[in-house]
Amino acid sequence: MEDWLSWMDELSCNDFVIVDDFLDAPLISTIRQFFLSHLDSFSKAGVGALDNHVIRSDIRGDLTYWLDRKRDSDLDVFWLLLDETIHIYNRYCFLGLSGYEFHLACYPKGGHYEKHVDQFNKRNNRTISMVIYLNKDWKKGDGGELELYLKDGNTMLVEPLEARCVMFKSADLPHRVLTSNIARYSLTGWLLQQPAALGQFLG
Repeated sequence: MEDWLSWMDELSCNDFVIVDDFLDAPLISTIRQFFLSHLDSFSKAGVGALDNHVIRSDIRGDLTYWLDRKRDSDLDVFWLLLDETIHIYNRYCFLGLSGYEFHLACYPKGGHYEKHVDQFNKRNNRTISMVIYLNKDWKKGDGGELELYLKDGNTMLVEPLEARCVMFKSADLPHRVLTSNIARYSLTGWLLQQPAALGQFLG
């Protein structure tokens, strides 16, 4: 719990926090195996929500697989971790979180995502963004770093190291994904306030 309190203090002050080894090795292995076994079901990601959803390869070039707790029961340990995460945020930060939405994301070679925030004009229920990296043996030069645009005007590059988790305020922290030189894997999602959903997010 002391770790969580420290992480939340850092997120409150800086709009983000980076946690290495957020998931243990068995859970990372389970998620990666699930990821690889479902690659054929991934689809091109777009921008915009609902009726405004379009494929724009100039803006983003990742493939995604949206997760469903009932269907994807192989990830039960992860779902329980999310329940605990929401409980901690609500207890200590009074955020009123009531749900989540998560997908697996694959950035193939050449994939990228231009600068954006994780929020929409007509849908503002995303509160905390979470990115958990699944990249085994990532090294400098592989690309796919997350670039954060900080409130002091500086930027920060986050290397997509295995088991690293980045949590940040969805509406407040612009960011982009730099071009990947090898396939880049992540588990990405959002902790939500009410309403829990206004139709599945597609961007």
